[in-house]
Amino acid sequence: MNSIKEYLIVDGYNIIGAWPELQKLRDIRLEDARDRLIDQLADYQAFSGVEVYLVFDAHQVPGLGGKYQQSKLKIVYTREKETADELIERLVKELSGRRRHILVATSDMTEQHVIFGIGALRLPARELLVKVRESRKEIRRQIAEAKEMTRNPARNTFDSKLSQEMKQLFEKWRRGNP
Repeated sequence: MNSIKEYLIVDGYNIIGAWPELQKLRDIRLEDARDRLIDQLADYQAFSGVEVYLVFDAHQVPGLGGKYQQSKLKIVYTREKETADELIERLVKELSGRRRHILVATSDMTEQHVIFGIGALRLPARELLVKVRESRKEIRRQIAEAKEMTRNPARNTFDSKLSQEMKQLFEKWRRGNP
């Protein structure tokens, strides 16, 4: 099977600054905005099957640096004296290869041009927000559908297996008309 592996690299603080809900959370408490983004991207990854790398500048989080994993979501903090843009560019180079499709979610126009030049495609913050919202709607729809199926399971009746001819024949017999 020749399937293409899909990757999404997300510039975390850029997305937090671009999504209205996360902007409001950031203004109150940055950690809450970061946690909310992590939760949303973990759900998106689970639904879409795309492998997601979420990149944060470590200078915003003292004492961190390196890779962490929450569920299957890969959270990567920059090294000391490394910018998120440099880390994103390094990840694109590491992940590039045959049968691989790499998207980078950022609204930083300069970064969009650089990553395009090294083989990735850009995904503006607004488009990622639309994709995440659509996946959440679809998840809710599927959950509601599953709940409905458990409340009203399809009946597996004998007559549902019969052809129309057989049903008519049985109805004649039931009425006493052979």
